[in-house]
Amino acid sequence: MAISSYYTPLKPSSSFLGDALRTSSPSFSLVSGMPRKGMVVFARRLKGLEEAMKMRREREFQATKPKPGPPLRRGRVSPTLPVPDHILRPPYVGSLELPELSKDYQIHDSEGIARMREACKLAARVLEYAGTLVRPSVTTDEIDKAVHQMILDNGAYPSPLGYGGFPKSVCTSVNECMCHGIPDSRQLQDGDIINIDVTVYLNGYHGDTSKTYLCGNVNDTLKRLVKVTEDCLEKGIALCKDGASFNKIGKKIRRLSVTPVIEPILTMGSVECKTWGDNWTAVTADGGPAAQFEHSILITKTGAEILTKC
Repeated sequence: MAISSYYTPLKPSSSFLGDALRTSSPSFSLVSGMPRKGMVVFARRLKGLEEAMKMRREREFQATKPKPGPPLRRGRVSPTLPVPDHILRPPYVGSLELPELSKDYQIHDSEGIARMREACKLAARVLEYAGTLVRPSVTTDEIDKAVHQMILDNGAYPSPLGYGGFPKSVCTSVNECMCHGIPDSRQLQDGDIINIDVTVYLNGYHGDTSKTYLCGNVNDTLKRLVKVTEDCLEKGIALCKDGASFNKIGKKIRRLSVTPVIEPILTMGSVECKTWGDNWTAVTADGGPAAQFEHSILITKTGAEILTKC
């Protein structure tokens, strides 16, 4: 469960033309000795071509953009589920304030890595189980109850519960909800997409992962959004290694947290969002759909190990 997020739309970039026409020569460009006047004309033609291609892509995008269904509405939120006293709780539980993010990198010893692996393995199993519950007519509240119980049965605490006052044990973000959706009485509909974000707290460590699932018969455009979002996650992870800059990884997916969690969120349409009155649910401003994937990773000398993979 990541609290601060950045978003990127599912629109191809038009920046591939770059600055190839620039040169330090006083009178000639790098294009076959073309004189400066010819270079300017050539540059204007390329600029016009770039604008024409952008317009074409925009028309194609609008033609394939699915018509938004009924806007997402908040259902009834059931009471917070109890947690047995013997379950170890994170230090933020009991406070309505969000904990401060650490400015230090997380460097784990062998014992810490082992505990991290254990927490992440559990999170992956819980997410996999939650995904089997996705089907039309099931409510997100039912998913929350099932996730809550599985986490407790494994001796762990559901990390979202009580984080800054969050009332549930999992985040369920449907259709245009970008992140932090609160489970409620709304039934999933045929053609929905839903992101389920699971975080568990086990032996002092959090395991965090999420995936966007298809509910019933989902149209091809939404399937592509989900697939591209997952591809972005894989491309970001592929760049992770000891010494890699966050900026380089972020350029691949436009989103990288300061902890070893990579979480791309893509939208079809506007990247602007608005937050509901519950101060958690973030939805796209134009009602366009959004998809999200997330893994916790361990940076090693040879690359990155995905900890939240079954």
